[in-house]
Amino acid sequence: MMQIYRNRKDAEPALIETVDSPGPGTWIRLTSPTEAELAQVAGNYSLPLEFLRAALDEEERPRIDTEDDIVLIVMDIPIVTETEGIRMLSTLPLGIIITSTFIVTVCSRQSQILDDFLAGKVRHFTTAKRTRFLFQIFYRNASYYLNHLRQIEKSISRIEVELHRSMKNEILFQMMELEKSLIYFSTSLKSNEAVLERILRTKPKSLQMFEEDAGLLEDVIIENKQAMEMSQIYLHILNGMTGAFATIISNNLNIVMKFLASITIIIAIPTMIASFYGMNVTDIPLSQTPFSFEIIFGISFVTSVVLGLFMWQKKFF
Repeated sequence: MMQIYRNRKDAEPALIETVDSPGPGTWIRLTSPTEAELAQVAGNYSLPLEFLRAALDEEERPRIDTEDDIVLIVMDIPIVTETEGIRMLSTLPLGIIITSTFIVTVCSRQSQILDDFLAGKVRHFTTAKRTRFLFQIFYRNASYYLNHLRQIEKSISRIEVELHRSMKNEILFQMMELEKSLIYFSTSLKSNEAVLERILRTKPKSLQMFEEDAGLLEDVIIENKQAMEMSQIYLHILNGMTGAFATIISNNLNIVMKFLASITIIIAIPTMIASFYGMNVTDIPLSQTPFSFEIIFGISFVTSVVLGLFMWQKKFF
């Protein structure tokens, strides 16, 4: 789907209107575009087709590329997916193409980050200022990473409380999903940081940066680093919890096995005595004694009790 936007000339810059064809200061938004739409945009507006296709590859890594006066920036954005009713966090490439007159965004899914610009949630946004628009997307993207990381922090706290109550396989599965999400986030944030650092270092001529844009870029880098550090911290915490979870399960298993082994030893004493007297042999001690059964039972019981008290004192169970 292709949509073209620009700021209304007779209203505040935050108000966006839809137009039929791109021109100076417009924004072309491509969401899940077909091959026909990609070919149409590439042919009509002299854009490299490989630039438009770059963000449609889910394995594409964040990068920056230039051709003549056209700049391609690929960044990773956070997304929420559901598989068999399980909510998962992952990342998805978003392509931003900047020309001398307009800007193009390409994504294989609907992005809430871009929707916020249309909803007027981003201050001082205008489609005419392409470089600032790019940095605002980066800043909004880092903010979404931070929001998702705060939700992950709450989930980790909830799981920690549940671990004190019971240890179920569902909790372990939740920890695995959170760990996977944090790995995706950490990797994507590092790649986004590399792109931002390269923009700050090289300052491509196609990206006209004013003083306000340079300040915004520094803010974006700081926000991105904060998100990256948070993802690393939560990943270390989750790894520690996973290790503690495994240790607790192993310790509980050892306690159960120790208890069962102690019970087996205690029960083995009367079983052994009863086995001796169950043999088909003559002249067994106490065989002719009145109340021999009671005596043997008493000896077995007393022996088991003494052995059990000894094990209890030695903290075998």
